[in-house]
Amino acid sequence: YALYPHLTVKNNMGLGLKQAGTPAAEIDRRIGIASSMLSLEPYLARRPAELSGGQRQRVAIGRAVVREPKLFLFDEPLSNLDAALRVNTRLEIAQLHRRLKATMIYVTHDQVEAMTLADKIVVLNAGKIEQIGGPMELYNSPANEFVAGFIGSPKMNFVDGARLGETAKTIGVRPEHLTVDAKSGAWKGTVVHAEHLGADTNLYLDCEKAGLITVRIFGVYNAEPGATLYATPDPAKTYRFGADGKVLK
Repeated sequence: YALYPHLTVKNNMGLGLKQAGTPAAEIDRRIGIASSMLSLEPYLARRPAELSGGQRQRVAIGRAVVREPKLFLFDEPLSNLDAALRVNTRLEIAQLHRRLKATMIYVTHDQVEAMTLADKIVVLNAGKIEQIGGPMELYNSPANEFVAGFIGSPKMNFVDGARLGETAKTIGVRPEHLTVDAKSGAWKGTVVHAEHLGADTNLYLDCEKAGLITVRIFGVYNAEPGATLYATPDPAKTYRFGADGKVLK
């Protein structure tokens, strides 16, 4: 987080302003606003070693906020946090964005962060821009196989078109756009594993035609490994990709 270990939270946040010759009263005013915004008031007298990872991350963000920049650059700010802290800090960054109304460029490898925080997403692959668009635009209308596989969790199923008798090189269908039935359907498969998450259930089916696929079912669905199920894709939400990976209209 690039915090000075010998300085308090308050002094870490205000150091840049002090070095720039900002009056002390103005420094205190800005720190007060930022610490309130980021819930840091109880920690202003502490040093970094006395803070949790999430608190240190908020101090680093606060140090940027007090400068009142027009543009924020975040480079994977949540990568060092555990799962629970990532959720909380993600919410704080979203709220901060709304309050400040400032432009934020946010780099992440986590598609959940991209989908939940962005107004617009730029998907990069090996330095090349694959697609630019809003979160739901990328989810509903991916330009190619790479974007389709990056956006969405669990990730999209990709099936060799030849196995399904299709002219398209690859057929893509999201786990949530598949339905299952115990008696009939498009793809007959065997349950390999079931993930019971409470709000929904992820089934892994080894299908005769499609190979290993993931099906996401909203709610509780009881299926034992080895059971036979039939999966059917929603034809209106099935994607066809050419040999170059681009979506076929």
